[in-house]
Amino acid sequence: MLYELAMNGIGGNSVNEVKSNLTRLEILQWAEYRYRRGSLNIGRRVEQAVGNMIAMDINKDRKADGWVEPLTFMPHEDDVVVNFEDQIED
Repeated sequence: MLYELAMNGIGGNSVNEVKSNLTRLEILQWAEYRYRRGSLNIGRRVEQAVGNMIAMDINKDRKADGWVEPLTFMPHEDDVVVNFEDQIED
């Protein structure tokens, strides 16, 4: 988490600067923000938004069984891991 804060310039540009400039409470608040809102990387967030918009534009004229997944347009995103409920059903 400290590395990600430093990479995004939050509290400083190195892990040591982040440690000295942010309190433990502030680091925990950033961790909670990241958990709720996703990555702090602006490039990744833009890619997700654009992928979702492209998929919505393509899917507006298709039936549900022919929809395109937004992940198709997000080359740097990891594939979705099968969730627990789906694993049980198999």
